[in-house]
Amino acid sequence: MSNGWTSNDIPDLSGRTAVVTGGNSGIGLIECRELSRHGARVILACRDEQKGDAAMAEIRSQLGAAGADAKIEVRRLDLASLDSIKVFADGLTSDLDEGLDLLVNNAGVMATPRLMTGDDFELQIGTNHFGHFALTGRLFELLKARPGSRVVTVSSIAARAGKLNFDDLNGRNRYGRWQAYAQSKLANLVFALDLQAMISEAGLDMKSMAAHPGVAATNLTTAGNSLDSGLMGLLSKPFLKLNDLLIAQDAEAGALPVLRAATDPGLAGGSYIGCDGPGETRGKPVIVAPRKLALNREIAGWLWQASVEATGVEYDFNPVTSKP
Repeated sequence: MSNGWTSNDIPDLSGRTAVVTGGNSGIGLIECRELSRHGARVILACRDEQKGDAAMAEIRSQLGAAGADAKIEVRRLDLASLDSIKVFADGLTSDLDEGLDLLVNNAGVMATPRLMTGDDFELQIGTNHFGHFALTGRLFELLKARPGSRVVTVSSIAARAGKLNFDDLNGRNRYGRWQAYAQSKLANLVFALDLQAMISEAGLDMKSMAAHPGVAATNLTTAGNSLDSGLMGLLSKPFLKLNDLLIAQDAEAGALPVLRAATDPGLAGGSYIGCDGPGETRGKPVIVAPRKLALNREIAGWLWQASVEATGVEYDFNPVTSKP
Protein backbone atom coordinates (compact mmCIF):
# COMPACT_ATOMS: atom_id res chain seq x y z
CA MET A 1 0.00 0.00 0.00
CA SER A 2 2.62 2.50 -1.13
CA ASN A 3 -0.03 5.17 -1.74
CA GLY A 4 -1.73 4.58 1.58
CA TRP A 5 -4.92 2.87 2.65
CA THR A 6 -8.04 3.73 0.62
CA SER A 7 -11.64 2.54 0.51
CA ASN A 8 -10.55 0.07 -2.18
CA ASP A 9 -8.79 -1.84 0.62
CA ILE A 10 -12.07 -2.56 2.42
CA PRO A 11 -12.64 -6.34 2.33
CA ASP A 12 -15.87 -8.04 1.30
CA LEU A 13 -18.45 -7.36 4.02
CA SER A 14 -21.24 -9.60 2.71
CA GLY A 15 -23.28 -11.12 5.51
CA ARG A 16 -22.23 -8.47 8.04
CA THR A 17 -24.44 -5.87 9.70
CA ALA A 18 -23.28 -2.38 10.66
CA VAL A 19 -24.88 0.46 12.60
CA VAL A 20 -23.57 3.98 11.97
CA THR A 21 -24.81 6.80 14.19
CA GLY A 22 -25.23 10.07 12.37
CA GLY A 23 -25.12 8.20 9.09
CA ASN A 24 -27.27 10.73 7.28
CA SER A 25 -24.63 13.40 6.66
CA GLY A 26 -20.94 14.29 6.53
CA ILE A 27 -18.41 11.53 7.03
CA GLY A 28 -21.16 9.29 8.41
CA LEU A 29 -22.93 9.23 5.05
CA ILE A 30 -19.68 8.33 3.31
CA GLU A 31 -19.01 5.58 5.84
CA CYS A 32 -22.47 4.13 5.18
CA ARG A 33 -21.98 4.31 1.43
CA GLU A 34 -18.63 2.52 1.49
CA LEU A 35 -19.74 -0.16 3.94
CA SER A 36 -22.75 -0.78 1.72
CA ARG A 37 -20.64 -0.75 -1.44
CA HIS A 38 -18.62 -3.61 0.01
CA GLY A 39 -21.66 -5.73 0.83
CA ALA A 40 -22.65 -4.90 4.42
CA ARG A 41 -26.18 -4.42 5.63
CA VAL A 42 -26.08 -0.84 6.90
CA ILE A 43 -28.41 0.77 9.42
CA LEU A 44 -28.35 4.56 9.39
CA ALA A 45 -29.15 5.62 12.95
CA CYS A 46 -30.22 9.24 12.94
CA ARG A 47 -32.44 11.65 14.82
CA ASP A 48 -34.35 12.90 11.77
CA GLU A 49 -35.78 10.01 9.77
CA GLN A 50 -36.72 12.29 6.88
CA LYS A 51 -33.09 13.33 6.51
CA GLY A 52 -32.11 9.69 6.90
CA ASP A 53 -34.39 8.69 4.04
CA ALA A 54 -32.89 11.42 1.86
CA ALA A 55 -29.39 10.20 2.73
CA MET A 56 -30.33 6.62 1.90
CA ALA A 57 -31.63 7.74 -1.50
CA GLU A 58 -28.40 9.68 -2.08
CA ILE A 59 -26.30 6.64 -1.21
CA ARG A 60 -28.30 4.41 -3.57
CA SER A 61 -27.82 6.99 -6.31
CA GLN A 62 -24.06 7.21 -5.69
CA LEU A 63 -23.76 3.43 -5.83
CA GLY A 64 -25.25 3.40 -9.30
CA ALA A 65 -26.67 0.12 -10.56
CA ALA A 66 -25.69 -1.64 -7.32
CA GLY A 67 -27.71 0.87 -5.30
CA ALA A 68 -31.03 -0.82 -5.97
CA ASP A 69 -29.90 -4.00 -4.24
CA ALA A 70 -27.96 -2.32 -1.42
CA LYS A 71 -29.05 -3.39 2.05
CA ILE A 72 -29.61 0.00 3.68
CA GLU A 73 -32.22 1.08 6.17
CA VAL A 74 -32.96 4.04 8.42
CA ARG A 75 -33.88 3.86 12.09
CA ARG A 76 -34.53 6.73 14.45
CA LEU A 77 -32.02 7.36 17.22
CA ASP A 78 -31.62 10.48 19.35
CA LEU A 79 -28.37 10.16 21.26
CA ALA A 80 -29.41 13.03 23.52
CA SER A 81 -32.22 10.85 24.91
CA LEU A 82 -31.62 7.73 27.01
CA ASP A 83 -35.21 6.66 26.28
CA SER A 84 -34.62 6.89 22.52
CA ILE A 85 -31.41 4.87 22.87
CA LYS A 86 -33.26 2.12 24.74
CA VAL A 87 -36.06 1.98 22.16
CA PHE A 88 -33.54 1.81 19.32
CA ALA A 89 -31.48 -0.92 21.01
CA ASP A 90 -34.53 -2.96 21.97
CA GLY A 91 -35.72 -2.85 18.37
CA LEU A 92 -32.39 -4.05 17.04
CA THR A 93 -32.18 -6.80 19.63
CA SER A 94 -35.58 -8.06 18.50
CA ASP A 95 -34.69 -7.92 14.81
CA LEU A 96 -31.06 -9.06 14.57
CA ASP A 97 -31.14 -12.81 15.12
CA GLU A 98 -27.45 -13.24 14.30
CA GLY A 99 -26.07 -10.31 16.27
CA LEU A 100 -24.26 -7.12 15.22
CA ASP A 101 -20.87 -7.03 13.50
CA LEU A 102 -20.03 -3.34 13.62
CA LEU A 103 -21.08 -0.28 15.60
CA VAL A 104 -19.66 3.06 14.49
CA ASN A 105 -20.16 5.72 17.16
CA ASN A 106 -19.91 8.54 14.65
CA ALA A 107 -22.59 11.16 15.42
CA GLY A 108 -21.68 14.27 17.30
CA VAL A 109 -22.42 17.90 18.07
CA MET A 110 -19.76 20.59 18.15
CA ALA A 111 -19.25 23.82 20.06
CA THR A 112 -22.90 24.42 20.92
CA PRO A 113 -24.15 27.04 23.36
CA ARG A 114 -24.74 25.66 26.84
CA LEU A 115 -27.80 23.47 26.42
CA MET A 116 -29.08 20.58 28.50
CA THR A 117 -30.61 17.33 27.27
CA GLY A 118 -33.87 15.95 28.59
CA ASP A 119 -31.79 13.73 30.88
CA ASP A 120 -30.09 16.85 32.30
CA PHE A 121 -26.72 16.31 30.61
CA GLU A 122 -24.80 19.13 28.96
CA LEU A 123 -25.57 18.59 25.27
CA GLN A 124 -22.04 17.85 24.03
CA ILE A 125 -20.95 15.38 26.71
CA GLY A 126 -24.49 14.00 26.72
CA THR A 127 -24.64 13.33 22.98
CA ASN A 128 -21.02 12.62 22.10
CA HIS A 129 -20.08 10.50 25.12
CA PHE A 130 -22.95 9.49 27.43
CA GLY A 131 -25.21 8.73 24.46
CA HIS A 132 -22.65 6.51 22.76
CA PHE A 133 -21.67 4.87 26.06
CA ALA A 134 -25.31 3.94 26.67
CA LEU A 135 -25.86 2.79 23.09
CA THR A 136 -22.76 0.58 23.06
CA GLY A 137 -23.76 -0.96 26.38
CA ARG A 138 -27.30 -1.69 25.23
CA LEU A 139 -25.99 -3.29 22.02
CA PHE A 140 -23.17 -5.16 23.76
CA GLU A 141 -24.95 -8.53 23.80
CA LEU A 142 -25.55 -8.26 20.05
CA LEU A 143 -21.90 -7.42 19.48
CA LYS A 144 -20.69 -10.30 21.65
CA ALA A 145 -22.85 -12.68 19.63
CA ARG A 146 -20.79 -12.06 16.47
CA PRO A 147 -17.16 -13.31 16.47
CA GLY A 148 -14.78 -10.55 15.46
CA SER A 149 -17.26 -7.72 15.97
CA ARG A 150 -16.01 -4.15 16.32
CA VAL A 151 -16.93 -0.90 18.00
CA VAL A 152 -15.40 2.22 16.46
CA THR A 153 -15.73 5.46 18.39
CA VAL A 154 -14.95 8.69 16.57
CA SER A 155 -12.85 11.14 18.54
CA SER A 156 -11.14 14.33 17.30
CA ILE A 157 -7.78 16.06 17.32
CA ALA A 158 -9.52 18.40 19.76
CA ALA A 159 -9.15 15.59 22.32
CA ARG A 160 -5.53 16.70 22.67
CA ALA A 161 -6.69 19.87 24.38
CA GLY A 162 -9.47 18.21 26.36
CA LYS A 163 -9.70 17.98 30.12
CA LEU A 164 -12.08 15.72 32.01
CA ASN A 165 -13.59 17.94 34.66
CA PHE A 166 -14.12 15.34 37.37
CA ASP A 167 -16.18 17.72 39.50
CA ASP A 168 -18.38 19.17 36.77
CA LEU A 169 -18.65 17.05 33.62
CA ASN A 170 -21.88 18.82 32.67
CA GLY A 171 -20.45 22.32 32.88
CA ARG A 172 -22.91 23.57 35.47
CA ASN A 173 -20.44 25.88 37.21
CA ARG A 174 -18.46 27.09 34.21
CA TYR A 175 -19.00 26.52 30.50
CA GLY A 176 -16.95 27.13 27.37
CA ARG A 177 -18.28 25.64 24.15
CA TRP A 178 -14.89 24.58 22.76
CA GLN A 179 -13.66 23.28 26.09
CA ALA A 180 -16.87 21.23 26.42
CA TYR A 181 -16.38 19.85 22.91
CA ALA A 182 -12.75 18.91 23.60
CA GLN A 183 -13.79 17.22 26.85
CA SER A 184 -16.43 15.15 25.05
CA LYS A 185 -13.95 14.05 22.38
CA LEU A 186 -11.36 13.13 25.01
CA ALA A 187 -14.08 11.11 26.73
CA ASN A 188 -14.71 9.30 23.42
CA LEU A 189 -11.04 8.36 23.18
CA VAL A 190 -10.74 7.28 26.81
CA PHE A 191 -13.90 5.18 26.47
CA ALA A 192 -12.76 3.44 23.27
CA LEU A 193 -9.38 2.45 24.69
CA ASP A 194 -10.76 1.44 28.08
CA LEU A 195 -13.42 -0.68 26.42
CA GLN A 196 -10.70 -2.56 24.55
CA ALA A 197 -8.78 -3.13 27.78
CA MET A 198 -11.84 -4.69 29.38
CA ILE A 199 -12.64 -6.74 26.29
CA SER A 200 -9.11 -8.14 26.38
CA GLU A 201 -9.31 -8.87 30.10
CA ALA A 202 -12.58 -10.74 29.54
CA GLY A 203 -11.17 -12.70 26.60
CA LEU A 204 -14.00 -11.66 24.27
CA ASP A 205 -13.65 -12.05 20.49
CA MET A 206 -14.28 -8.42 19.59
CA LYS A 207 -12.37 -5.17 19.20
CA SER A 208 -12.82 -1.56 20.23
CA MET A 209 -11.14 1.07 18.05
CA ALA A 210 -10.86 4.83 17.99
CA ALA A 211 -10.48 7.12 15.00
CA HIS A 212 -10.41 10.80 14.16
CA PRO A 213 -11.04 12.46 10.77
CA GLY A 214 -8.47 15.24 11.02
CA VAL A 215 -9.99 18.59 10.13
CA ALA A 216 -12.69 17.65 7.64
CA ALA A 217 -14.96 20.10 5.84
CA THR A 218 -18.41 18.73 6.71
CA ASN A 219 -21.76 20.10 7.79
CA LEU A 220 -20.69 19.54 11.41
CA THR A 221 -17.63 21.75 11.05
CA THR A 222 -19.64 24.34 9.14
CA ALA A 223 -22.31 24.46 11.81
CA GLY A 224 -19.72 24.56 14.55
CA ASN A 225 -17.37 26.97 12.74
CA SER A 226 -14.56 24.53 13.43
CA LEU A 227 -11.96 26.73 11.76
CA ASP A 228 -12.84 29.86 13.69
CA SER A 229 -10.68 31.51 16.30
CA GLY A 230 -12.16 29.35 19.05
CA LEU A 231 -10.76 26.08 17.75
CA MET A 232 -7.55 27.71 16.59
CA GLY A 233 -7.05 29.05 20.07
CA LEU A 234 -7.79 25.66 21.53
CA LEU A 235 -5.40 23.73 19.29
CA SER A 236 -2.82 25.97 17.68
CA LYS A 237 -0.76 26.46 20.82
CA PRO A 238 0.96 24.22 21.69
CA PHE A 239 -0.63 21.40 19.70
CA LEU A 240 -0.83 22.67 16.11
CA LYS A 241 0.68 25.38 14.01
CA LEU A 242 -1.83 27.83 12.60
CA ASN A 243 -1.04 26.92 9.00
CA ASP A 244 -1.97 23.29 9.73
CA LEU A 245 -5.56 24.43 10.20
CA LEU A 246 -5.91 26.58 7.11
CA ILE A 247 -6.79 23.79 4.69
CA ALA A 248 -9.37 21.24 5.76
CA GLN A 249 -9.57 17.98 3.86
CA ASP A 250 -12.85 16.96 2.30
CA ALA A 251 -15.33 14.59 3.89
CA GLU A 252 -14.26 11.74 1.62
CA ALA A 253 -10.75 11.86 3.09
CA GLY A 254 -12.07 12.49 6.60
CA ALA A 255 -14.11 9.27 6.48
CA LEU A 256 -11.12 7.06 5.66
CA PRO A 257 -9.64 6.79 9.19
CA VAL A 258 -13.04 5.65 10.49
CA LEU A 259 -13.49 3.18 7.63
CA ARG A 260 -10.03 1.75 8.19
CA ALA A 261 -10.67 1.36 11.93
CA ALA A 262 -13.95 -0.36 11.07
CA THR A 263 -12.73 -2.79 8.41
CA ASP A 264 -8.96 -3.33 8.27
CA PRO A 265 -8.48 -6.95 9.39
CA GLY A 266 -4.85 -6.37 10.30
CA LEU A 267 -5.48 -3.82 13.04
CA ALA A 268 -5.13 -4.80 16.67
CA GLY A 269 -7.87 -3.93 19.12
CA GLY A 270 -7.30 -0.55 20.71
CA SER A 271 -5.79 0.97 17.55
CA TYR A 272 -6.29 4.70 17.08
CA ILE A 273 -6.49 5.75 13.43
CA GLY A 274 -5.89 9.31 12.33
CA CYS A 275 -4.15 11.16 9.49
CA ASP A 276 -0.51 11.20 8.42
CA GLY A 277 -0.33 14.88 7.43
CA PRO A 278 0.82 17.96 9.36
CA GLY A 279 -0.59 17.93 12.86
CA GLU A 280 -2.77 14.98 11.83
CA THR A 281 -5.16 17.52 10.32
CA ARG A 282 -5.32 15.72 6.96
CA GLY A 283 -3.74 12.92 4.97
CA LYS A 284 -3.90 9.16 4.61
CA PRO A 285 -5.32 7.03 7.45
CA VAL A 286 -2.59 5.64 9.72
CA ILE A 287 -2.18 4.45 13.29
CA VAL A 288 -1.53 7.45 15.53
CA ALA A 289 -0.60 7.76 19.18
CA PRO A 290 -3.30 8.73 21.68
CA ARG A 291 -2.63 11.08 24.56
CA LYS A 292 -0.99 9.28 27.45
CA LEU A 293 -3.87 10.47 29.63
CA ALA A 294 -6.24 8.40 27.49
CA LEU A 295 -4.33 5.26 28.49
CA ASN A 296 -4.52 5.99 32.22
CA ARG A 297 -6.70 3.21 33.67
CA GLU A 298 -7.43 5.14 36.86
CA ILE A 299 -8.86 8.06 34.92
CA ALA A 300 -10.65 5.65 32.59
CA GLY A 301 -12.16 3.84 35.56
CA TRP A 302 -13.47 7.08 36.98
CA LEU A 303 -15.05 8.04 33.66
CA TRP A 304 -16.56 4.57 33.25
CA GLN A 305 -18.16 4.66 36.68
CA ALA A 306 -19.43 8.20 36.14
CA SER A 307 -20.93 7.05 32.83
CA VAL A 308 -22.66 4.06 34.40
CA GLU A 309 -24.12 6.25 37.14
CA ALA A 310 -25.26 8.88 34.63
CA THR A 311 -26.86 6.50 32.12
CA GLY A 312 -27.86 3.53 34.27
CA VAL A 313 -26.32 1.22 31.64
CA GLU A 314 -24.08 -1.64 32.80
CA TYR A 315 -21.93 -3.79 30.50
CA ASP A 316 -21.87 -7.58 30.76
CA PHE A 317 -18.40 -8.86 29.87
CA ASN A 318 -19.35 -12.52 30.31
CA PRO A 319 -19.40 -14.60 27.10
CA VAL A 320 -22.76 -15.00 25.37
CA THR A 321 -24.36 -18.35 26.18
CA SER A 322 -27.69 -17.91 24.37
CA LYS A 323 -29.42 -15.88 21.64
CA PRO A 324 -29.22 -12.14 22.36
